Amino acid sequence: MTLSHAVRHVLAGALATYGDQPRTVDLLRRQLVRLDEPLRVAIAGKVKAGKSTLLNALVGEAVAPTDAGECTRVVTWYRNGPNPRIVMYPKDGGPAPLPVVRRDGALEIDLGATPAERLDRLVVDWPAQSLRATTLIDTPGVASINSGVSDRTARFLEPDDDTPTEADAVLYLMRHLHVADAEFLESFRDQGVARATAVNTVAVISRADEIGAGRLDAMFSARAIATRYRTEPALRGLCQNVVAVAGLLAHTGRTLRQAEFVALTALAGEPRESLDAALLSTDRFLRGSSADPSVETRRALVRRFGLFGIRVATSLIRQGTRTPAALADELVTRSGLGELQRVLQVQFGERRDLLKARSALLALDSVVRADGDARGLGRQVERILAGAHEFAELRLLSALRSGGVTLPAPLVQEAEQLLGGTGSAPAVRLGLPEDAPHEELRRAAYAALRHWQAQAENPMFGRRAADACRTLVRTCEGVLARAEFPAAGATMGR
Repeated sequence: MTLSHAVRHVLAGALATYGDQPRTVDLLRRQLVRLDEPLRVAIAGKVKAGKSTLLNALVGEAVAPTDAGECTRVVTWYRNGPNPRIVMYPKDGGPAPLPVVRRDGALEIDLGATPAERLDRLVVDWPAQSLRATTLIDTPGVASINSGVSDRTARFLEPDDDTPTEADAVLYLMRHLHVADAEFLESFRDQGVARATAVNTVAVISRADEIGAGRLDAMFSARAIATRYRTEPALRGLCQNVVAVAGLLAHTGRTLRQAEFVALTALAGEPRESLDAALLSTDRFLRGSSADPSVETRRALVRRFGLFGIRVATSLIRQGTRTPAALADELVTRSGLGELQRVLQVQFGERRDLLKARSALLALDSVVRADGDARGLGRQVERILAGAHEFAELRLLSALRSGGVTLPAPLVQEAEQLLGGTGSAPAVRLGLPEDAPHEELRRAAYAALRHWQAQAENPMFGRRAADACRTLVRTCEGVLARAEFPAAGATMGR
């Protein structure tokens, strides 16, 4: 039985067991439905970390308000839907639709007379290819001066025993590694048998273009910092990866307009020394050295691109970028958005079923604990958590990254890769190209199996290290099964 089937089976049994408790039945039914829904990814971070801007970049449209309006203080879901629709859900009372208004290409959300503190959430349905596989959840800024705003995010990401979290994974945005960021990541890290893992969290340096005073090489510096952060003890056990992204540049690249390209082309025609001097500050740029573009156009460019984006765009045009489409592609590439999308696919997308099953089991576990396991379901949950090899892999991956299990340094990277730390496909786990021939895959899987069997018998290893090696042996057996019988991939590790 696959992990997903096992989870559905235990949820169905729980529905029958708790049939006399309507609220519990409703929660369990929602978990069953959730298994078939797109992955839910929450975007969190401190105030002004660029959450809404990055969300817009991921969607490819300006659907999330980026100003400090009332609606940015509410947890807001962005889902794929056939038609644009906005619905607000008060804490007391039924849902109410809101008007769908777009101004200057951006969606505007007006709560009317309803204060943010009276709302549980907003739900925005929007027809977008990028939302078909992932529902994005924008959360209010943490560490806000208004403690009520921060509390809404904390309650969403740090649920109590009676209310399991509704997010399957988290993108945590930060401008740089601050102690408050590490503390917040630690606070919503799950605890317990299947929970002590950072597999569902990716950290993002979200305003990477501001590093190095916005120089043209700012992204190189930001990527170097992200690489260093991946080995920081404060982050290594709390998140799966760290990625640098210039969110504003990514969003503008995905929504570039013809008029903006024309204005940037005019700027690129100015003497380079003159433009470089103007781009030292916003005030200098708005004053300009010529009347074309106008002050209004320059102000709009600063709002959409920032000085870094204008600097990059004009440099690309000078180098021969001749069309808006070509410029848009270059801006997105240089923003780091593509790397983030690849990380999301590897860390979250390829683990969708596992993350969904994990969320459902955590919800059921909260029900069982609240009931004192009077109905005996706790043993079934524990059997799945303890018996599913996928969870054993997650626990070991987390333990290796947090220092809970130690292996010789040369083995750690190999172990993390084999456990799916850089992707769950068999070839990726074995360090081979994704299009590696079947026979090469099979040979590599056998070699890895023999290697970790030998490590498991190493008399120099303590019990925890030896247990880790045995877990890796089981992983190798699963990879080998997928290499020998590709159809077995659906049941690997069970």
